[in-house]
Amino acid sequence: MEILFTSFGSYRKRELKLMGQTSLWMFPIYGMAAFLKPVCRLVKNFPAGIRAMCYSIFIFLGEYISGSILKKHKICPWDYSKARANINGVIRLDYAPFWMIAGLIFENVLMNRRN
Repeated sequence: MEILFTSFGSYRKRELKLMGQTSLWMFPIYGMAAFLKPVCRLVKNFPAGIRAMCYSIFIFLGEYISGSILKKHKICPWDYSKARANINGVIRLDYAPFWMIAGLIFENVLMNRRN
């Protein structure tokens, strides 16, 4: 998903190579999505909008913690410090709708597995 997202950023800059980017540090960070399953179980009877907000908050928390740790070691692959709605340069509050959608996608994947 990150490669697609950053590729669309290239398109907006009229860079028709549509180069997306990521970092190997992102694999364990995105792997933390597995921790969403207990959250999914807790909020399964809530309306979709409330569930999406819960997932967004959970993802922001993971992004903030992992970004802060990586930033402390000067290896954070992202820097949102120039964005208006940033917190310590490691999360962007204006990305909440994207994280809400991602959370609902993760929910669908995680809750439709039999294990």
